[in-house]
Amino acid sequence: MSALEQSLIRFVATIRGRIRVSVLLAGFLFGCVQPVLAGEVHLAVAASLKEAVGELSDLYVQRQPGTTFVMNAGASGVLAKQIENGAPTDLFFSASPEWVDYLKGKGGVRGETIFPFAYNTLVFVGRPGRKVSGMADLPTLERIAIGSPASVPAGAYASEALKRAGIENVLQKKLVLARDVRECLLYVNRGEVDGAFVYRTDVLQAGGEARILFAVPQSLYARITCPVVLTTAGGKNGAALAFHDFLKSREARTALVQRGFAGE
Repeated sequence: MSALEQSLIRFVATIRGRIRVSVLLAGFLFGCVQPVLAGEVHLAVAASLKEAVGELSDLYVQRQPGTTFVMNAGASGVLAKQIENGAPTDLFFSASPEWVDYLKGKGGVRGETIFPFAYNTLVFVGRPGRKVSGMADLPTLERIAIGSPASVPAGAYASEALKRAGIENVLQKKLVLARDVRECLLYVNRGEVDGAFVYRTDVLQAGGEARILFAVPQSLYARITCPVVLTTAGGKNGAALAFHDFLKSREARTALVQRGFAGE
């Protein structure tokens, strides 16, 4: 083989190598960015936050059409147990800090990513015409629905309010435990109970026969804070990280206020 032929072979090999490096570099650059902007995100959402999170998910998809969301909605305590047992979840939206703290203690979430997603207020609802204007009137009713305090934060807040108002024992046998706040509203709409404790936003969003009869005094229960947190798995999902950041934006906060959630 002549010196000229050897030079040509070396030249072709060098060009091929440079082309291969360029292709790999382009793949690296575009491949690293894409998962951050698009992908599948699994959400565990408290029942009372379902519509709000759904709306924010839709807003985000308008920005990032490649992102898809899979939502699992239910009672916060039930969701926390599911996450603990391995249910695929990237973000957990809880109706109270208690269940986020529970998962944090189990090492199932990234504690540094916890932030208050929304604030809510507790109200008592009933069908139109029901003459109830305050906590003192509740003993006159026969059946009152609350979420099961063991797994439904709204029920825990209601139980706290009844205790502070000094009427817990009087109403003990009149309470009907529900799986979540939406079931409480369903009982009211069907006329199966005289009233129920729910979040203000649930009444505004659900419709039906239920009407707010009175707001439970804030002095009777702790402020209702609904936190969101990335799970351990979610912290490795670029799409989940990006959506978590979006939830802090002015656009997201405005949408929540428009849905009736309390501001900062």
